[in-house]
Formats: sequence, structure tokens, C-alpha cells
Amino acid sequence: MATVLKADNFELVTEFAQMDTKRRLSLGAVGSDARAYNIYRNAVGQLILDPVRTIPLSETWLYDNPDRLASVKQGLRDSAERRTVDRGSFAAFAHDELP
Repeated sequence: MATVLKADNFELVTEFAQMDTKRRLSLGAVGSDARAYNIYRNAVGQLILDPVRTIPLSETWLYDNPDRLASVKQGLRDSAERRTVDRGSFAAFAHDELP
């Protein structure tokens, strides 16, 4: 498993939080923009909530192919550093069907 703990400077957000009758805990006090979390539990029952984002299924091909992902990241770096070549407009191809 990849390293889950990315920082060790925790602060107490709420003290003595209790579950409701359906055994749920409210995360309202956390104040995070996250909509989803991976939840990790250790041998003594401590939990870590790791905020995650979802990737649309139609885009997973990119993350499943390290070479293509590296190429896209390199292209973004090149663009940010203005190492680009103007190839003109691609508007004529906007409605082409994907293979």
C-alpha cells in the first residue's frame, strides 16, 4: 500500500464526537471541500480520512497508461513555460468521431 500519512501535524477538530442512532458520524466540523474519502483503520482502531477525487470512467485510460500520462504532464509543463508551437486552429476537427 502507498504511504497514506502525508503529514504528521494533526490538530483536534472536534472532541468526543458520537455516532447517531444509525452509527454515523457527522463530518461537518471538518470543514473540508472533499466529497469522498478513503478511510483507513489501524490495529488499535484509529481512523484516517484521506480526501479523494473521482475520475470519470471515460478518463481512466489516461491514468492506466503511465507513458501517456507522462506525455500529458510534459505537455502541460511545456505550455506553462511557453515552449509551444502554434499549429493553427483545429476547429475543423471538433466534431470528428473518436475511434
